[in-house]
Amino acid sequence: MASPVNISELEAEIAAQKAKFNDLRLSGQPLDEIKQTLSELKRTLAVAKNAGKEKKLKAADGEAKPESSSQEKKKERLLLKTAKGTRDYGPAEMFCREHIERIVKDCFTTYGGACLDTPVFERKDVLTDKYGEDAKLIFDLMDQGGEQLALRYDHTVPLARYLAMQGGTSTQSKLWQVGKVYRRDNPVMSKGRMREFTQADFDITGTWDAMIPDAEILSLLHTILTKLDVGEFTFKVNHRRILDGIFEVCGVPPEKIRSISSAVDKLDKLPWAEVKLEMTEEKGLDPSVADKIGEYVKHKGGPELLSLLEGDATLTANASAKQGLSDMSILFTLLKAYGIIERISFDMSLARGLDYYTGIIYEAIVEASAPPGFKAANAFASVPSDTTTSPAPPSAPAAESKKPKSRPKTTNGADEEKEIDESQVGVGSIAAGGRYDNLVGSFLCGAAGVTPTSNPKDYKKFMASGAPCVGVSIGMDRIFAIVWPKWVERGARAKGTMVYVMSAGDGLLEERVRLVKELRDAGVKTDFLAKSKPKIAAQFAAGERDEVPFAVILGADELKAGLVTVKEQRWQLVDGKKVKIESSDKGTQVKRDELVNWLKKSETWGEWEAGVW
Repeated sequence: MASPVNISELEAEIAAQKAKFNDLRLSGQPLDEIKQTLSELKRTLAVAKNAGKEKKLKAADGEAKPESSSQEKKKERLLLKTAKGTRDYGPAEMFCREHIERIVKDCFTTYGGACLDTPVFERKDVLTDKYGEDAKLIFDLMDQGGEQLALRYDHTVPLARYLAMQGGTSTQSKLWQVGKVYRRDNPVMSKGRMREFTQADFDITGTWDAMIPDAEILSLLHTILTKLDVGEFTFKVNHRRILDGIFEVCGVPPEKIRSISSAVDKLDKLPWAEVKLEMTEEKGLDPSVADKIGEYVKHKGGPELLSLLEGDATLTANASAKQGLSDMSILFTLLKAYGIIERISFDMSLARGLDYYTGIIYEAIVEASAPPGFKAANAFASVPSDTTTSPAPPSAPAAESKKPKSRPKTTNGADEEKEIDESQVGVGSIAAGGRYDNLVGSFLCGAAGVTPTSNPKDYKKFMASGAPCVGVSIGMDRIFAIVWPKWVERGARAKGTMVYVMSAGDGLLEERVRLVKELRDAGVKTDFLAKSKPKIAAQFAAGERDEVPFAVILGADELKAGLVTVKEQRWQLVDGKKVKIESSDKGTQVKRDELVNWLKKSETWGEWEAGVW
């Protein structure tokens, strides 16, 4: 008799063989033998699992009582809900989202951008080691044919992979993408913080003169946020080379720079005492080094802060910091030329946790997106502050505090948070980005199998051949969370239909269809009631439900004379509800062959075309 199969051991062996498969594939070695081994192991596992199920069913047959029909129905009930961190958008909401997307895409093309589309999932090794501590938020997919896959975390890494596949060209280009990305984060649905969400990216690739594309990106973002009427906003900016220089002069060990940078990035949400505690207790940094860092990263201001830092002899003696300060000086000059320097807050605590940034970094913060108390507590506007004077003395040691308990882990190791009080959470930054000059080169090195230690000469060559890039990612769901309440308040409608074709008397179905086609062919958004002989009241009710501004009415006498009757309709908000403005106007008779021109020249058409309210 064959010995029983241990399913756990079999699954462990399959996992080990998959890891071996990936190592062999990356090194270019033959895979036929290991593929056969994997297939046999998977077949054995499937047989063992099926045998276990059959055994359980047979045991249950002799013991369990037959279930009642009500119990069967209860088991079969489907839970109708979307997955955690996802949601549906109804027609009215989608009309708003499409409006936002049209403005964003129009600005992208106005700034010379060309559209790019990349797959929604990538090979797992493409995404590995790109996101620092946020790597735990990547959605892994089940293995498919031995290929480890994951849903894309952003558009930046797929773009860099695309450029590397094109040879890593340094040719100048402007590329944009709009699409969904996925993060296994803790959602705050009402604030646009989701697990599935839409990002709009604009990236400038290739070699340009210093800081010109970086300033161009901020100008583009300013144009978009202004056109979207999101309210007051500020651009927080910093430079990774300045930060790295600060960490070096303060004595942070090289291997701790990225983790300390991630802690500093939390200063917009946590007081310095808590950030310092994380640095020292969780990251193992010497408290005296943390105090030195605090003297720098608590600064924020405008261009005047740059002058303060340029006067710091210790900092400017560091090559990395000196280069970063030079870049910022050029950037501020260009932003003055663009007329947007008043939007800039030079924030030394801005670090951006992603590993691929190498130069300028920035975030767009909208006043309406901030959590309660943010404006007062964080000096929201970039105005001169006490940071323009000498650095403050180091903070006193933090009061003794218990280390926070570790969060419960899910099956794949990601943190699970408790439910969040959404009223106390802001939308956060609605756009962010920066310069990432080495990402394309890192893909070229990976594809060639070279590392800084194995082949330094080739490593430098491949890194140098990768296109330098700078870009921005705009959170479309976060913008929607700000814009949508304004639409509701103003009584925005749910669709863009401009004309509703009706008939008086006999149904005149064929004539209605012909006129509808004529108008649609002329680019006029047109609809009609899909009934043979509808009553005129029912037709008006259908048009009014969608707040269609023009009713075009056909009648037998008008048809003979080549005329139609056009009635303009308007609505207003009364106590939060849309109410049609009643009018004694019986309508205007217009020649049928002049109808399109008449509509487009009318005042009502102009009002609707100017906005969607």
